[in-house]
Amino acid sequence: MPWRAAPRAALTSPLTLIIAAVTALLACFLGTAAILQASAAGGAAVEYQSGIACPDYYGPVFNKNNVPAAAAPQIIDSVRRNAPAHGFAAPVTSRYTPYLFGTEFNGVPYYKVTIAHRDQAVPGHLELADGTAGAGGLLLGTVVAKAEGIKTGAVPKVGGTPLPPVNGLYRDLSDPAPRWWCSQQRNAVVSRLANDPLDSVMFATDGKTFDDAVRALGVPSFAALHMSFYEAPPKTVSEAEDLLERSKALIADVKADLSGRGLGDAIVGSVPFERSVEISNQAESNVLVSILPLAAISILVGCAGIGTVALQWYQRRHPQLRLLSARGSAPGALGMLAVAELGLPIVAGGAAGAVLARLLLGVYGPPGELGDGALLAGSLVAAAILLVSLALLAGVIAFRTHREFELGRVRSGRRKGVKLLAIFPWELLTAGVALLGWNRLVDYSKGSRIGNPLPQVDPLALTYPVFVVLTVGLLAARLAWLGLLASHRARLWSRPALQLAIRRLASARAPVTGVLVIGTLAIGTLATGIGIARGQEEALQTKSAIFVGAETRVDTESVVGTGKVRLPAEISGTTTIVGELTGTGNVVLVVDPQTFRRGATLGPLDGDEVDRLLGELSSPGTGIPAIRVGTDAAQKPKLAAGLPDARTVGEVPMFPIIGTKAGYVISRESLSEAQLRAVPKWSLLSGSSMTQVTGALTSVGVVTAVNRVTRESALDALPFYVVSWTFSFMALLGAVLGVVAVLSLLVAVEVRRRQNALAGALVLRMGMRPRALLASHLMELGALSGLAVVIGVACGISVAGLSVPRFDPATFLAPRSALPNPTPLALTVLAVGVLVVALAGWIAMRSVRTARTAELIRA
Repeated sequence: MPWRAAPRAALTSPLTLIIAAVTALLACFLGTAAILQASAAGGAAVEYQSGIACPDYYGPVFNKNNVPAAAAPQIIDSVRRNAPAHGFAAPVTSRYTPYLFGTEFNGVPYYKVTIAHRDQAVPGHLELADGTAGAGGLLLGTVVAKAEGIKTGAVPKVGGTPLPPVNGLYRDLSDPAPRWWCSQQRNAVVSRLANDPLDSVMFATDGKTFDDAVRALGVPSFAALHMSFYEAPPKTVSEAEDLLERSKALIADVKADLSGRGLGDAIVGSVPFERSVEISNQAESNVLVSILPLAAISILVGCAGIGTVALQWYQRRHPQLRLLSARGSAPGALGMLAVAELGLPIVAGGAAGAVLARLLLGVYGPPGELGDGALLAGSLVAAAILLVSLALLAGVIAFRTHREFELGRVRSGRRKGVKLLAIFPWELLTAGVALLGWNRLVDYSKGSRIGNPLPQVDPLALTYPVFVVLTVGLLAARLAWLGLLASHRARLWSRPALQLAIRRLASARAPVTGVLVIGTLAIGTLATGIGIARGQEEALQTKSAIFVGAETRVDTESVVGTGKVRLPAEISGTTTIVGELTGTGNVVLVVDPQTFRRGATLGPLDGDEVDRLLGELSSPGTGIPAIRVGTDAAQKPKLAAGLPDARTVGEVPMFPIIGTKAGYVISRESLSEAQLRAVPKWSLLSGSSMTQVTGALTSVGVVTAVNRVTRESALDALPFYVVSWTFSFMALLGAVLGVVAVLSLLVAVEVRRRQNALAGALVLRMGMRPRALLASHLMELGALSGLAVVIGVACGISVAGLSVPRFDPATFLAPRSALPNPTPLALTVLAVGVLVVALAGWIAMRSVRTARTAELIRA
């Protein structure tokens, strides 16, 4: 029976097997990749949110100020007893007394201290400078100890009541606090804006010492009671949701327990990470909804490929199918014959595509863990695609056999349908969808301007780039089709290689236009996806660089700006100081030209040009030499009150800190000492970390203001990442379509192997040199590939250039997102195109060189 021998019969046409397997592989790869991409995006969003949250804020937090000291033991006991039932370990408890005014050291009663205790802080999270952390004592900060000469062993007193002795001196926690202390910033870190070294937090080395001190002083209530859990950061959205549900359940149980004791409002439970879970969920759904249309398009393309394979198989097996139909086989049975012959390679290819989607996730996808069920969902999608592919294969064969062998409707109707499909203006339809998407794209980034952390998703707006590229590809294919129809008028026999290339193209109009459409769509989609994805990544770096001005920016005292206090040696090599004046319409930035480039980050500005302009700030002349910032030609040269007008020595469109606002950059050397003292704001721009900068300033007694910012924390990067993750899938789609285009070109050349061999042998016998014949094939293939490369790159880069600013999730912050340098991508695509043309030309010439005489006679 033919059905039983079908798998072995398939080996007679290996090219059909390869095409069927590769088509299924690509369709299943893209379908599975869409599910995995979205899940990985959710995991990456969770990891990002975990990185910016305090490490003990992933789970439940119990916190309240002014908690009665008598109620605290019951609250702590309730949380500790209920925590294990919900999968939590012992909580980390922090307790702080109110400020104890008049605390006495060495007989001097004018200190103000807080006594505190935090589980696990001693030992391990407080750095001792002297003494020990033995039980039964207190630890005093080194700032007070150094300023007042307090040594270990001193016994502090409050109102004449002695406290446990000072067993050790710890280095005061820096501002901002180390990550383990993040949630305790307000209570454990002493703010020294008043430059007062007399405040301190004294940590009890153990809980009993703290309790004894509280009882001895008769403290009625704690200034703060804080209980939290140091859980492992969640890696996926499902883990975060599970942690959230367990946290809420624990909070409910604790509240019920305390309510039964009459302490229902003694503590407040919350889950600070709940908003992060919502944002991560939204990020995952945003990416999924955004790429679903693209995935659907790619799957439809794969199904169309399966339909084409079915038609090709039908033409090859036509005599056998006619015979089987005449013997009584039903159309459905003949469809199952196609499945029996091609089903195994299709299933194998689809399974390989699903496996490749998982293995290559780290290459094309976001850097996040897959959520629970993502692999199962991806596998189900791949299985559904395979079932549809097999059903489509059987359905196409059954329909054709029924139509031809049972109804007797043959080629005339088919030709009319094909002709109608060919003349239908598909490009007008795709252009209309692209225009609708462009109009929707206008409102894409409004979400970030109204406080929504993520841009609002409009799937139609996100498909706009694909439909623009598809429209251009269809238009190019239609023009190519018309040109090839008229190519018979070409008379270029004086250049036989060119004439033969044109005739070969004209004889294969359908494959040529198909490869042109697929190639243009592949290259254009790839260029668009990479351009928008990288454009948002670079925009994040550029915006943060211009906004902050350096890796770290710290406001500081005027004594540093005026030069009365020199920068500490440990940061002087990576730091510069700038002053800022506002209120006159122009922002004036006072810089030190000699050190500015040490710490400042210029973003997209040309470093050599900025160096040249900074050197011009010392040029002689009337007024203060200044670099004009902004693009307003009518900008007035007036500076702040008490300063001469600016004399422009150069212009830049933007500048660190100033951004694109109208302003001037002047040198501090142009100002007198009195003018320097009048500058209201001084900041340090440094390439060092925030901890290094604040620690170095504290070591020389310089106070840093609360206005501190780093490039990592200046902007919420997640909206930029979501756009990048979305369009990285578009780039993946372009890469897959590129593989399809290359395979289509090579298959088209291989299918014409006998025709190329016969024609090549004839022209060689007529006197054409092999080199000229090779040149003819390269002209044919190069014209097709070159047209696809040129149109695809030009269209993709143009669409990306128009789209990148509109996908900017932070349009309120300059500079706007811009297209990155497209030259590397264009050169890479060109190089790949050259290699493909060379390979296809070699295949065509190989068919001529290896052809046998008997084969040519049969042809």
